[in-house]
Amino acid sequence: MPSDQRRAAVLGSPIEHSLSPVLHGAAYAALGLSGWSYERVEADERQLVEFVAGLGPEWAGLSVTMPGKRAALQVADEVSARAEAVGAANTLVHRPDGSWAADCTDVDGVVGALRVAGGFRTGRSGLVLGAGGTAAATLAAFAELGLGEATIAVREPVRAREAAETAERVGLAVRVERLDRVALADAAAAADVVVSTLPAGALGERVAELAKAACVLDVVYHPWPTPLAAAVTAAGGTIATGLDMLLHQAFGQVEQFTGLPAPRQVMRDALAAATGNELPLPL
Repeated sequence: MPSDQRRAAVLGSPIEHSLSPVLHGAAYAALGLSGWSYERVEADERQLVEFVAGLGPEWAGLSVTMPGKRAALQVADEVSARAEAVGAANTLVHRPDGSWAADCTDVDGVVGALRVAGGFRTGRSGLVLGAGGTAAATLAAFAELGLGEATIAVREPVRAREAAETAERVGLAVRVERLDRVALADAAAAADVVVSTLPAGALGERVAELAKAACVLDVVYHPWPTPLAAAVTAAGGTIATGLDMLLHQAFGQVEQFTGLPAPRQVMRDALAAATGNELPLPL
């Protein structure tokens, strides 16, 4: 196998609309890695485990999206501290000795989106709406941003157990509230940053209660604008989006796969073009 012939892919289900090939393809071309390829692979949790077991030395790494992020930990020989804290990995790196290392660059995605697109500088507390895998990565990002406490607002508090455990593992004091009972305007005003991991439209007219929060990230970016984005923009605020997250999490993946600095502007421009230049995607 020539040393310049390497393969990578994104695994998930469904996977046909993943934008990861846009980001990685642009990066490899800019880095002069003409022999590198990046593809989409349809795979659920079981199929991911089977797929990884059959890979040869030509594979540099894998991006993992839902539903395989927890299964990615099962195939890893080494797990980063933040992937362990989140309980999931979106990045699998194939080492020269044949072993696999798992990481969670989703944390970088949230940190980058909040700092660059959301304008976050410093703060003490955060509010997360929803309690799935993205919420767990968000809580780990809060810790990296220097926050000390977080509130998780979720429809059913019992579903927040794993997210709350992540918060505790990264040293955040955490409180869980019922979404239909929490005073969102008060909670948002008390928080230095608000992240919604809920589907577009899930909050209905309650998005107005979040519109004047200091810093807002809506992980949804399609269709655009989301109701939350429209409310924040109408109130004169700036909103970070899931597309910003996607971009910033990809930088670390490219660097871990290739060992080279990510060509950030090239990747940003490729993603912007692929999405109709709908969002600014600042760097």
